[in-house]
Amino acid sequence: MPSTRSRATDSFPNGFDPAALEKLPGHLRETIQRRTEVLGPGYMLMYKEPVEFVSGHGAHLVDRDGNDYLDAYNNVPCVGHAHPHVVKAVSCQLAAVNTNTRYAQQPLVDYAERLLATFPDELSKLSLACSGSEANDLAMRVARFHTGGEGIIVTRWAYHGITREVSSFSPSLGKGSPLGPNVRLIDPPDPRLVAPGSTLADHMRHQVRGAIDDLERHGYRLAALVTDSAYSSDGIFTDPVGYMTGVVEEVHAAGGVYIADEVQAGFARLGDSMWGFRRQGVLPDIVTLGKPMGNGVPLSGVVFRPEVSDEFGRNVRYFNTFAGSSIPVAAGAAVLDVLEEEDVQQRVLENGKALRAGLEAITQQSPYVAEVRGTGLYYAVEIVQDRESLEPDRTRAEDLINDMRGRRVLISASGKGANVLKIRPPLAFSESDVTRFLETFAEVAEVRL
Repeated sequence: MPSTRSRATDSFPNGFDPAALEKLPGHLRETIQRRTEVLGPGYMLMYKEPVEFVSGHGAHLVDRDGNDYLDAYNNVPCVGHAHPHVVKAVSCQLAAVNTNTRYAQQPLVDYAERLLATFPDELSKLSLACSGSEANDLAMRVARFHTGGEGIIVTRWAYHGITREVSSFSPSLGKGSPLGPNVRLIDPPDPRLVAPGSTLADHMRHQVRGAIDDLERHGYRLAALVTDSAYSSDGIFTDPVGYMTGVVEEVHAAGGVYIADEVQAGFARLGDSMWGFRRQGVLPDIVTLGKPMGNGVPLSGVVFRPEVSDEFGRNVRYFNTFAGSSIPVAAGAAVLDVLEEEDVQQRVLENGKALRAGLEAITQQSPYVAEVRGTGLYYAVEIVQDRESLEPDRTRAEDLINDMRGRRVLISASGKGANVLKIRPPLAFSESDVTRFLETFAEVAEVRL
């Protein structure tokens, strides 16, 4: 059967190739065939052999045959799949009422106050939405209104969402989703890109200054710099810290705002702070939140400095029927409960250190691993053809991912070359989960690395 891989499939890390459909087991093959007939364009499946799950708990998923998989990839169920406290909170609220923000709701106000208390005092206004894409869309609307500018700066392989607006500054969507003429790209904070004699701080500041100059040359005043605080799609770059101060100074000097995208990096994911931007010692003007916020219930948010957002609020009506309604708010509050009561941040720190140490020990002698990066429970293992050229090796990375899946451990890929193993489990990842992961990874590495 000839390959039916499309441009979209090629740009999707570790995507299933429909050409392999006939090789799949009967029930799975039938389900995928039916899915193809009824679902609209653009849907993708993961792994050479996709998998169907029927239940989950903690950092584990269970397939229709009762097999247990260790989930080291999904950050949406932040505090764990089917966490009992979240399930109870959502179920009770569903049995009571689900109404929207045009009615006075004390639980909504309680939640907003609790969430904002985790931010610096200057970030004191919260708007709610349903997805990270919606959050980034609203953030950019406010940024444009506040600054009067249109220019946007993002990193070279960033992903910020799928609305028409946000996809225009999400280069990782690939050639089929063109960037806006008002968008300029800069390097992620990769120390290997810094010229001899320079520093990462100088390199990043120079990149931003050059992007601003080019925007102005083409008639665009800067609206915003948007960065994912973990540079997730660029290949995960969480360290070193300290380079963002000069970057934000350049943005403000040009009249723009700094938007910290915490959709993937937030909610204690990076371990040493609740929010990724805190590690850099800078104050964003706007922060966007998403996936983990409701532990799987659609809920996202935008946190503003009031001097950036208030004028927009006085002039533009914003209403989102489901954003801030009773059920998502109950889920969000339950997530905060678990983060506090289970001391999740400390667990992330401890288990994250063990995970990193194990990854480094397993890969340190491999000629095919450029480096291990990350912090907390967010790690990258960069797979290359050799350590001298650092040429991406997508094929080897996909083989590693699929070998792990074959041993019932789930990870995926990141980076423009789709060659960076992305390890990003639910924060319920336990000490025993770390052990199982490293034992499985060692088995696969012995063959592939």
